[in-house]
Amino acid sequence: MRVVRETNFAGISPAARGKVRDIYDLGDQLLIVASDRLSAFDVVLPTGIPDKGRVLTQLSLFWFDLLHDVIPNHVLSATEFPAAFQDYREELACRSMVVRKTQPLPIECVVRGYVSGSGWKDYLATGKICSIPLPPGLRESDRLPEPIFTPATKAVTGHDENISFEQAASLIGRQLAERVRAISIEIYERAAKYTEPRGILLADTKFEFGLLKDPAGEDELVWIDEALTPDSSRFWPAAQYQPGGPQPSFDKQFVRDYLERIHWPKTPPGPELPPDVVGATRAKYREAYRLLVGHELD
Repeated sequence: MRVVRETNFAGISPAARGKVRDIYDLGDQLLIVASDRLSAFDVVLPTGIPDKGRVLTQLSLFWFDLLHDVIPNHVLSATEFPAAFQDYREELACRSMVVRKTQPLPIECVVRGYVSGSGWKDYLATGKICSIPLPPGLRESDRLPEPIFTPATKAVTGHDENISFEQAASLIGRQLAERVRAISIEIYERAAKYTEPRGILLADTKFEFGLLKDPAGEDELVWIDEALTPDSSRFWPAAQYQPGGPQPSFDKQFVRDYLERIHWPKTPPGPELPPDVVGATRAKYREAYRLLVGHELD
């Protein structure tokens, strides 16, 4: 199985390489290529996961299309690429998008429907998540009475940091903060309603938004980056849901569990992953795609 850990096109350098994506600047557009890289504990590992980039891209395209009536998204094409990239169509296929270039907002827009992850740690310490008071006595992975908007800073390295809504408003302005909060919660609620009868609980997810000047010179809010993937969301198998502790998930859980077993110190360089861990992780990404979209990844 072919693994694309990074793209290397003759005479064309990426503007940036993220933990997963290679980004090429096309002027007022970007070419975003989702590689098969995988990071764990904020370290990019040397072993890629076959099909991971294709799952992330195709699932994002699915959600952008399904929820296009909520907010415009940045996708222009996932099949037509600029002339300079024509020789690399095979490598770009199914894992790439040409998108509109926006001015990204400097916050992660996180919505939580369950108390888990960093939210669970915050709740244990304060009874709140991002300054939002929650009912006493919640267990880890309990469903919240209603979804909550819990923004975070965008960390260049390391972990994003949870912030209050007031802090988010101070970064982007109150009116815009209120708007992205409402849109984020609407997307979450619609997506959660879609996933649950298909056997997946959407525990939480993060969105990114950007601003784009419309023809009248006004700022248009656009949904950017990825959409409701196993990398940006906690997807839990509904049949195995049992609050009171961590839940199995459709992401890199097998990788995290393996790294904990071998007592890796969580500092670079990361270790190579054995074939069984790679295979199990690939299967989980593909299973999430199959359940949500309704057919196998081609």
